[in-house]
Amino acid sequence: MPEPADKFRGRGVPDNPANRFASTSGERFEDYDPSEDPAPRTQFIPDASATLINYNDSPDIPFDASINVYRGCEHGCAYCYARPTHEYLGFSPGLDFETKIVVKYQAPGMLRREFSSPKWKPQTIAMSGVTDCYQPAERRLQLTRRCLEVFAEFRNPVGIVTKNYLVTRDLDLLAELARYNCAAVYVSVTTLDADLTPKLEPRAALPKLRLEAIRKLREAGVPVGVMAAPMIPGLTDHELPKIIEAAAGAGAQYAGLVPLRLPFAVRDLFADWLARHFPDRKEKVLNRVRSLRGGRLNDARFGSRMTGEGIWAEQLRQLFEVSLRRHGLSERGHALSTANFRRPGGEQMKLL
Repeated sequence: MPEPADKFRGRGVPDNPANRFASTSGERFEDYDPSEDPAPRTQFIPDASATLINYNDSPDIPFDASINVYRGCEHGCAYCYARPTHEYLGFSPGLDFETKIVVKYQAPGMLRREFSSPKWKPQTIAMSGVTDCYQPAERRLQLTRRCLEVFAEFRNPVGIVTKNYLVTRDLDLLAELARYNCAAVYVSVTTLDADLTPKLEPRAALPKLRLEAIRKLREAGVPVGVMAAPMIPGLTDHELPKIIEAAAGAGAQYAGLVPLRLPFAVRDLFADWLARHFPDRKEKVLNRVRSLRGGRLNDARFGSRMTGEGIWAEQLRQLFEVSLRRHGLSERGHALSTANFRRPGGEQMKLL
C-alpha cells in the first residue's frame, strides 16, 4: 500500500531506515496499514556528554569551535546533511532524527565552566553546527537563551545559523553582544514558496517570518545575513535571485550559498521525499545533483562539498554573485572580535 505524502503531519520522512552501524534492523509486515500508525511524539533524551565545545579542522568550514545544545532536529528537513549524525547515537537518521531529540540540559553550566577556565582561549563559537539551536524544543527548554546569557556575561563571540523566527525572542541578548562585536546571525532561507516550505521543512518558520527575523535583527543592531542553503537544483535554485533580493530588502548585509549535498542515508531519504511530493521532478532533481557532485549524489571532498563542481555549479555561482552585486550584499561574513572577552569577577578573585 503506497504511503501518503503527509502520512505524519509535521514530519519530514515517514520511516526509519536502518542504522548503518547496527547489526539488526526492523521491517514492517507486507500487510502494514499506515493509517493504524499513531503520529510519533517527540521524545527528549538527556545527553550525558562531559564536554560541550566541539572542534574541527575542516578547511571549508568557517569556524573552529561549535556547540550543539540539541542533537536531532524537529524541523524535519528531509535533505538535512546532519541526519547521519544520529546514527552515532544508535538511532536511525530517518524519523528518529526528528522525534528523538538528545538534549544537553547542563549546557549553560558547562559553557560557563569552559569560559571560566584559564585554559580557554577566546574565539568565536558557532551555534547550530549540526542542528538548529532554535528548533521548536527551544521555545520551552530555553537552553540556547541560557547559553547566550553566558556568552554575554563573558563577551565571547558567537555566530548563529537558524531558520526559525524564535531567534527574535533573544534580541535583547544578541543586541547586547553586538555592542561588543560579539554576535552575528545568519537566517537560512531555502525557498520563498509558502506552500513548499511545510513539505520541505515541516516545523520551520515560513519564509515571510524568516525575512521578518532578518528585519528585526538588523533593527536591533545585530549583524545579519542570509544563507541560501541548501539550494536544490531543479526545485528551488531558480529562486536564488529573489531570495537575495528579499533578504536584502529585509536588511540582510551578508549572504552565503551552499548547493544541496546528500551524504549517506540522506540520499535515499531525499529521493523518497521527491517521489512522494514531486514524482514528476524526481529524476531531474537527482540528475542535477549528480552533475554538481561528479556523477554521484554526494561528494565529501574538501573544497568541493560546499560548492559543487561542473556547469550547473558554475551557473549557480554566477547567479549568486550577480545577485549580491545587484543588491549590495557581501559574501564575506561579519568579522567578530574577542577583544572584549572578560571573566566576570576575575580581578576580585585575584585580590583574594
